[in-house]
Amino acid sequence: MTYSSVVSRDSVRIGFLIAALNGLEILAADIGNAYINADVREKVYFIAGDEFGAMRKGKPVIIVKALYGLKTSGAAWRAHFADTLHSLGFTSSLADPDVWYRADSKPDGFEYYSYILVYVDDILVISHDSKTIMSTIAKCFRLKDGYAEPTRYLGATIQKWKIIGDEVASHWGHSAEEYVKQAIANVELELAKEGRQLQGRYSTPTSPNYHPELDYSPYLNDMPAQYYMELKGILRWIVELGRMDIMVDVSLLSSYTMQPRLGHLDQVFHIFGYLKRNKRATLIFDESRVDWNESSFQTNDWTDFYRDAKELLPPNAPTPRGNAVQINCFVDADHAGNHVTRRSQTGVLIFLNRTPILWYSKSQNTVETSTFGSEFTALRIAVELLDSLRYKLRMFGVPLEGPVNTFCDNSSAVTNATMPESTLKKKHNSIAYHRVREAIAAGVLRIAWVQSGNSLADMLTKPLNGPTLHNLMNKVLYLSNVTWDDEQAVTNK
Repeated sequence: MTYSSVVSRDSVRIGFLIAALNGLEILAADIGNAYINADVREKVYFIAGDEFGAMRKGKPVIIVKALYGLKTSGAAWRAHFADTLHSLGFTSSLADPDVWYRADSKPDGFEYYSYILVYVDDILVISHDSKTIMSTIAKCFRLKDGYAEPTRYLGATIQKWKIIGDEVASHWGHSAEEYVKQAIANVELELAKEGRQLQGRYSTPTSPNYHPELDYSPYLNDMPAQYYMELKGILRWIVELGRMDIMVDVSLLSSYTMQPRLGHLDQVFHIFGYLKRNKRATLIFDESRVDWNESSFQTNDWTDFYRDAKELLPPNAPTPRGNAVQINCFVDADHAGNHVTRRSQTGVLIFLNRTPILWYSKSQNTVETSTFGSEFTALRIAVELLDSLRYKLRMFGVPLEGPVNTFCDNSSAVTNATMPESTLKKKHNSIAYHRVREAIAAGVLRIAWVQSGNSLADMLTKPLNGPTLHNLMNKVLYLSNVTWDDEQAVTNK
């Protein structure tokens, strides 16, 4: 092993949600000169030059610390820091090795887990007494600028917000605003070299009715194609930071990374123009539950069809502590959305309580001949994502509240998934069909129908018009031209 692994973005979002759910503090720090705290894992030397003085010049100098630039320095630092965290009583999670947890309790007896999230030398401490943990780490390593509540993390702007019912700003918000501003400035600088400028009047990420597969403009040569790939990487990170309103457009254009056309590059500039107009969108870590209408979900006896169906639980998961989380999921598919291959686009949006945690938009691997087939394929993908998320939460020691509340806008798919006596009409959908039904029989999820156009996953399956996109985004993120500094409250999602 030659590199240092890093905490995943969804684990970071889960950490912020757990902090809100259990009333915990979050502190951040950057460990200075991290690598050279560890011993080198390689046999490396160099010949001393003039800067070592006449007595040492020309002699071999053996490197004993993990200097930056050596192949194994990342792994050496991670192993060294892991030893420190182990000595503090923390355990590395098997679901994400850079999430460390330790059983703790508040003075009132409330039991929960403290967490340390590690991204090489950037750390987040989540606990009711984060200062004590940070102070202990500070005795072992030099912390740049000490430690404080996070304001930036992995490119995201972090700040506290006030929502309805709050007396003070107590909810964490996660935004790509500063990253977007810097990205736009860089794009405008490049365009200015060609006498062009970035337009900022767009209400949608790409042009209306634009289909990248039908774009037959000239192919880009090497340098513009390389720039196209660089811009796509920036946009994908913006999506990771929470801007799911551009995700489907970025996903569709990503299919042409290896051989982009001039029209594809123009649409990438169009996305940046849209972001220029819509810079501010904040993901609020809202721990409040959603009270769903129970009559929307059917309860049936699946014994005769899936007698032994049950959710596989990890035998080595830590004992659950803290408040339980509710998992909510929206699933949709744009049937035969690609006009050339006729493949459908899957969209999945997963919440923990009211906080978006995972968003997925990708072309399906098979061509489905019906809307039913594409929707069931999307449901199967959602089940796999939910299995992974439920495993991760359990390995973090987070209690789960019942099955996942899943919503789909295709009535045929909902009926076939929820009615035990329903039979499969198309045999080639059998894998997705039985995978979803078995998950329902095992109590992993329950499915309800939602009216088309009201599914929050719609924005992850196809480009939408401005008003529709804005309406859906207002239900997921807080969109505004003001911040908490303007003393404005966030409306409850």
